[in-house]
Amino acid sequence: MQSLMNTENTTATLEKADFLTIQDVSKVYPTPSGDYTVLDGVNLNVKEGEFVCVIGHSGCGKSTLLNMISGFNQPTTGTVKLKDKIIAEPGPDRMMVFQNYCLLPWKNVWENVYLAVNSVFPDKNKQEKITIVDEHLAMVGLTEASKKKPNQISGGMKQRVAIARALAIRPEVLILDEPFGALDAITKEELQEELLEIWRNHRLTVMMITHDIDEALFLADRLVMMTNGPSAKIGEVLEIPFSRPRNRAQITEDPRYYELRNYALDFLFNRFAHSEDPSEDSIEPEPTNNKLKIAGIVGGLVAISMAGFALFQSFNGNNGQTPQNNIERVN
Repeated sequence: MQSLMNTENTTATLEKADFLTIQDVSKVYPTPSGDYTVLDGVNLNVKEGEFVCVIGHSGCGKSTLLNMISGFNQPTTGTVKLKDKIIAEPGPDRMMVFQNYCLLPWKNVWENVYLAVNSVFPDKNKQEKITIVDEHLAMVGLTEASKKKPNQISGGMKQRVAIARALAIRPEVLILDEPFGALDAITKEELQEELLEIWRNHRLTVMMITHDIDEALFLADRLVMMTNGPSAKIGEVLEIPFSRPRNRAQITEDPRYYELRNYALDFLFNRFAHSEDPSEDSIEPEPTNNKLKIAGIVGGLVAISMAGFALFQSFNGNNGQTPQNNIERVN
């Protein structure tokens, strides 16, 4: 099984130096009934250029973890580092794409992307900025829709705008919080293909939340599976063995695909299934003093812009054997 599972792609990834490091991270929120521990003792090392998906039940701290990578939130204990530097605030080296797009409705598609470019590259002349915006809209197939407002385009097109805006500032880490969850199946698959193409061309490091196991197996190098909250942690990490570039039809015909899929399903719905007791099925709390956190952001003008986008939106509304050679157990 070992020779079957260890592909050249996986080996190449493991040889790279650690790029993003999450070490002994815990997050505790005060509540009227006492402290609520969302995350407890999370450890993860991500290689440069790696595509990592995070999966788990609601309330297990997935978004909290990605918010700490983006710099919008801070761990109670432990550290999150990018290139050995502690992440203390948002910055243009990390860009987040939200499920609800976070576009300014009074600006058109082109202006939404230009706002980010103009904030991050104040030293570039106007023509250089225009060129960057045009290139990235073309990359996601939105040149002809560039003058339309967000309410004039589809959900899939809005998500393309959000991805173009994130990539236009040339981040080192692209952070995706279930970006395709609200889209129909056909649009979802189209954007998955586009995301992989962009990732291959730019060799970004990607951290992505998903609730879709099939999506994770198609996109990721590794699948990080979270235990249930409260006090959630990383339970296991699956190495995805399929070589790149990936063909969806070929992958789904591979016996290993169903072996991994069934193992992930067993992890989520048997070993870490939701409790039938509603009192034990917790929901991840929102961070307190969010306005103060946003007001204190000084890690680049684009970070302020993105916090503004998020704030605006908030006002609107086992069949068999375990694939042991693909699993990293986290104690």
